[in-house]
Amino acid sequence: MLVCFSQATTRFPDYQFLAGLKCVNLSSQLVGTMSRVRAVLVGLGHRTACYASYALQHPDEMEVVGLADPDSDRLAIFAEKYGIPNDKCFSSSQELAAIPRFGDIAINGTMDEVHVETTIPLVEAGYHVLLEKPIAPNSSELNLLDAAVTKAGVKVAICHVLRYAPFYNDIQQRIVAGEIGEIIHIHSTENVSYHHMAVAFVRGKWNKRAVNPIMLAKCCHDLDLICWFNSGIKPSKISSMGGRHFFTTKNAPEGAGENCFDCDIERDCQYSAKRHYIDNNWWSFYALAGEKNYEHGEEIDNEISAAHIATTDYGRCVWNSENDVADRQSVIIEFENGSLATHDLVSNSSRATRRLQIVGTKGEIFGDMVSGQFTVWKPAAIDGKEYTKEVVDTGVSEDMHGGGDLRLVRDFLSLVRGEQPSLATTSLSDSLNSHKIAFAADISMQESRIVDFDDI
Repeated sequence: MLVCFSQATTRFPDYQFLAGLKCVNLSSQLVGTMSRVRAVLVGLGHRTACYASYALQHPDEMEVVGLADPDSDRLAIFAEKYGIPNDKCFSSSQELAAIPRFGDIAINGTMDEVHVETTIPLVEAGYHVLLEKPIAPNSSELNLLDAAVTKAGVKVAICHVLRYAPFYNDIQQRIVAGEIGEIIHIHSTENVSYHHMAVAFVRGKWNKRAVNPIMLAKCCHDLDLICWFNSGIKPSKISSMGGRHFFTTKNAPEGAGENCFDCDIERDCQYSAKRHYIDNNWWSFYALAGEKNYEHGEEIDNEISAAHIATTDYGRCVWNSENDVADRQSVIIEFENGSLATHDLVSNSSRATRRLQIVGTKGEIFGDMVSGQFTVWKPAAIDGKEYTKEVVDTGVSEDMHGGGDLRLVRDFLSLVRGEQPSLATTSLSDSLNSHKIAFAADISMQESRIVDFDDI
């Protein structure tokens, strides 16, 4: 398998990935000789850069042939990196799709709220699309894209990369093999670190419920996995509780200012923008986005960094930001076969983790994705024991997506070539249920009621 690393740190990559993303080959499993697929890149941000780097590792399998992004500086960076001529650089997917198709696939890493409007022109032009999650911010746009894809007859895969992480992939193989029997209950938990919550959902791009409810923006992976493990069984009812209770003005410590760079208590605050994005270099690729020298991979000093961040939302006090998304939420899902699933979003944890427990009629699986380990427990009364225990180490830890990013790209290339898809292959139709669960959960939380899945 292939895992992406930036030059700075694996967990909080520096935005200089644009200038020098590295990929380490962890397995020969993905290496092979096959026809080359031509790719156009739409939305030249962090996720697109990671997926596109597959072409640098395996030029015999994928070639980048076109670009689309409204930011001319990003276009220039990617054009130089992949050798793209000016006549194959466009300001939008609509502009790219308006000329005769010159590629086979499009990798769309635009922002969530424009996924549908940027993808429909691509599928209408005949491109197969690898689309970053989440698909759409509401059911109407989700259905609009589904109809367009069906009409065009192209393949659209959603970047649910955790399906490809060895931790989850190995678990699914055991479920499919019937090792723990029929699923009775799934319990998953995502603990979002305090610095990730602050940068993404308080100060950052996903801090508005109107753009995406947090259960979709942060936990669409987890909901997708729940549906995946349940083998396409349709959800029937959803209930959810939670809300925004922590990152509010009323919880601001005495002396807190509007901006971290003009605050009397900044040095004693765990959410200091200066400490997070400058001193510790956590998530700086978010906070320094738009600083041209930084995006070009040039070194900038702390004074310039501070001056830039102070003028953006990433410099704002977490207690005095304009966020309105929930900072905690629990969801209960009932499926048509009577099985249940629960998912907990827990923010403000010291350490980011994902934990999973799946209880079946013949056993259960419990594990922690960050550690890369899971345990298979089985009743053993017939053998005179309470249970048997098998500990499985997948060999991948401390990686946000468990090594799944480029494994997903490899699988998508196989899919568009008409080869046998893998167990993890995801399609647009596969993702409909998990997205609708997120929409239903948001309604349930806001209106304090159980929501019928068919009403979404």
